[in-house]
Amino acid sequence: MCGIVGYIGHREAYPIVLKGLQRLEYRGYDSAGIALFDENELKVSKTKGKVADLKNKLESEISTKGTLGLGHTRWATHGVPNDVNSHPHVSNSGNLVIIHNGIIENYESLKKELTARGYVFHSDTDTEVLVNLIEDVIKKEDVKLGKAVQIALNQTVGAYAIAVFDKRKSNEIVVARLGSPLAIGVGEDEFFIASDASPFIEYTNNAIYLEDGEMAVVRRGKGVKVRKIQDDTLVDPYIQELQLNLEQIEKNGFDHFMLKEIYEQPSAITDTYRGRLNVEEGIIRMAGVDDNLERFLNAKRIVIVACGTSWHAGLVAEYIFEDLARIPVEVEYASEFRYRNPIINTDDIVIAISQSGETADTMAAIKLAKEKGAFVFGVCNVVGSSISRETNAGAYTHAGPEIGVASTKAFTTQITVLTLMALKLAKAKGSISNSDFHMHLRELETIPHKIEAALESNEHIQKVAFKYKDARNCLYLGRGFNFPVALEGALKLKEISYIHAEGYPAAEMKHGPIALIDEEMPVVVIATRKGHYEKVVSNIQEIKSRQGKIIGIVTEGDTSVRDLADYVIEVPDTIEALTPLLTTIPLQLLSYHIAVMLGKNVDQPRNLAKSVTVE
Repeated sequence: MCGIVGYIGHREAYPIVLKGLQRLEYRGYDSAGIALFDENELKVSKTKGKVADLKNKLESEISTKGTLGLGHTRWATHGVPNDVNSHPHVSNSGNLVIIHNGIIENYESLKKELTARGYVFHSDTDTEVLVNLIEDVIKKEDVKLGKAVQIALNQTVGAYAIAVFDKRKSNEIVVARLGSPLAIGVGEDEFFIASDASPFIEYTNNAIYLEDGEMAVVRRGKGVKVRKIQDDTLVDPYIQELQLNLEQIEKNGFDHFMLKEIYEQPSAITDTYRGRLNVEEGIIRMAGVDDNLERFLNAKRIVIVACGTSWHAGLVAEYIFEDLARIPVEVEYASEFRYRNPIINTDDIVIAISQSGETADTMAAIKLAKEKGAFVFGVCNVVGSSISRETNAGAYTHAGPEIGVASTKAFTTQITVLTLMALKLAKAKGSISNSDFHMHLRELETIPHKIEAALESNEHIQKVAFKYKDARNCLYLGRGFNFPVALEGALKLKEISYIHAEGYPAAEMKHGPIALIDEEMPVVVIATRKGHYEKVVSNIQEIKSRQGKIIGIVTEGDTSVRDLADYVIEVPDTIEALTPLLTTIPLQLLSYHIAVMLGKNVDQPRNLAKSVTVE
């Protein structure tokens, strides 16, 4: 969940580390800190709050000089967010400095042992235990820092990405990862450490992504040496050329990353199907599916595992796979999957969905599915992420970096990838006619243009948002393919505005939630002219008769819902299976504008983080 940044080289470290923390703040933002080393002087500054608070405090209390630095932005796990619990942490001797993303599960027993040996702890964190454990190993075993880190990590249980240095040997940083991402940027006699590549993209395009269970000693004048943590064997590191560019991680004139990413959806979806969809030839090319087509065709069942917004994309995919490809689908919360002793067979396909490709719960579900002999297919956005390496095959969404914590373009690009998969399997199985197959391809190709049209309602949606910004509760209703969109719309409102919202199948309203409806309750109803339209109109009439306030998401030209609703927001017409790609757009904008009007931090909502790398 936390963001870590480090630099060692010939430049001043502070501006690099600070900017890196600002770019990683989506990973956690309840506290932050920086350690700098310059001419035998160690300087540490940290504070509760955001990176901007750290900048103001640090520049007023310490010198920013130094060519070695570590920085950290935190999402609290052990210990409340405060100055003391913030990272970096320093060992009892004052020689070792560490930053850490993850959880050391056996930290309490380690802390008791170290306390008995005279170590004193000033914070409530598991990280302070780890840095003192490393120091203890150095003393007891008389080894260098790299070896001490390896020995110490073999005594820990949990997940981590760490960076640590010893001020007595200021030409090196030792890093390691297990379950949390870590990248090393490689420059000319300079190195960058970060949770992802965004902090160093303007300095180098060359990066090493550590694999799970690996550590590295990054040393000026000697390069990078990678070893296995468990047995100390050497690893030949692969230096990857990054495709990321600086423009992708800047706001480009938008007030917030979330709004930028909402408006990027037409191009993101185009990038998702580019090279895969050939409408003229009637072909879908997906290497991960093509290379394992027989496995897919012989599958008795597809199990989708995901969390949050990705879980909602999986629910949409359940409708699409079953409708088009006629394969039974189950959608599971990854966070529950591994703990309920699930029945997994060798002829099952497990599809794991994650924007970051690092979601800890989803990673755990993947490992369990592989142990049971299932074929695991990953859908994620981040090239080189853990899920892309752990799965048997997969497909990237190619959405580009998503910085806003509340996911938008990840959701629609995930649906796009899953739709392509379902159509490809339907064609191979013969469960869809040639004419329907070609019609779906043609329509999918038009979706980016239709999203652009849906975005033209932005000003109208702002007016609707102003009307309902002070609501305390909100109900979202949808049926069929759009029931998951109702869930996603409610989640977006909760995440960024902190207004309580619930998503429900429209037909289920009368089995409970109808008791909540009165003149104070806004009800967002997805009522496109496809599928169960007449039934949804009946549900709207039930709301209307109880004085509920109705916001209808309707197909262009609709008149029936317009006559009943307080407000309608139109989206272009499309085939039923693709309506979620359009109906989700106004719900994203509605949540965004309400949150802005309420003065909330849209990109960094409280208590949340973008990449959930702890269980």
